[in-house]
Amino acid sequence: MIALGTWPTPIEEAPRLAARLGLDRLLIKRDDLVGLGGGGNKVRKLQYTCAEGVAAGARMLITSGAPQSNHARLTAAAAARLGLGCILVLTGERPADQRGNLLLDDLAGAEIVWTGDRASDDVVAEVAAAHSDAYVIPFGGTSATSLQGYVDCARELREQAGDFDHLVVAVGSGGTMAGLVRELGPERVLGVHTGAVPDSRTVVADLLDLDPALLRIDDSQVGAGYGTVTKAVREALRVTARVEGIFLDPTYTGRAMAALLASGLRGRVVFLHSGGLPGLFAH
Repeated sequence: MIALGTWPTPIEEAPRLAARLGLDRLLIKRDDLVGLGGGGNKVRKLQYTCAEGVAAGARMLITSGAPQSNHARLTAAAAARLGLGCILVLTGERPADQRGNLLLDDLAGAEIVWTGDRASDDVVAEVAAAHSDAYVIPFGGTSATSLQGYVDCARELREQAGDFDHLVVAVGSGGTMAGLVRELGPERVLGVHTGAVPDSRTVVADLLDLDPALLRIDDSQVGAGYGTVTKAVREALRVTARVEGIFLDPTYTGRAMAALLASGLRGRVVFLHSGGLPGLFAH
């Protein structure tokens, strides 16, 4: 592992939001405050994938994602921190202007390759073939190795939060939830599907070699798709900002909070703030 953040990340009481939801206690784990590149959950994963790349002699990191990918932004920041080059393969066509994560990708010095109508995996393979000194980090930074980053996070939570009943987390490429489940067990972790992959339950289960039926995943917040912002998410963004002064993003944490607001959960709850705020400024 290569240390890329400031650990442990803080955990904060959210008493006003807890009272609104009828919870005994609500804690927010602030993985948006890790210190690198605007923060977010991908830093924990990159500590492991970047270590693999450096050990392999890489001088360049290549990864892929959507135009507003938080993982791409943080890969660019990690590459800058480590003195490596970075190429980001992003889906679709170059937009007319740079907003949100795209602006930060550019500031960090990443080269961006747009896929157009081609499959992302094909473009990544082509780019990697042209750079013999490159290390390819998978979509979302998720791998059997990198999920250890959220085993680490779960161990922090044991120390910081004591006993709790539920942990609510957004599910993108699956590695964050998988690491938490590996350490805490599937019964305490509620994942909220964001639409980043077609079937988040299968993705997480495959990472853990676990029966998918054992996982708790809420599929109710995808709406019209990954890149859209639903009415429930807009309300979750407003409520969290106005009640606790905490800003969420519209793709991941906004969906996770929308699910929590609608869930009817009781007891002691931890909400994982996995970052992503720069993406808000692209909407």
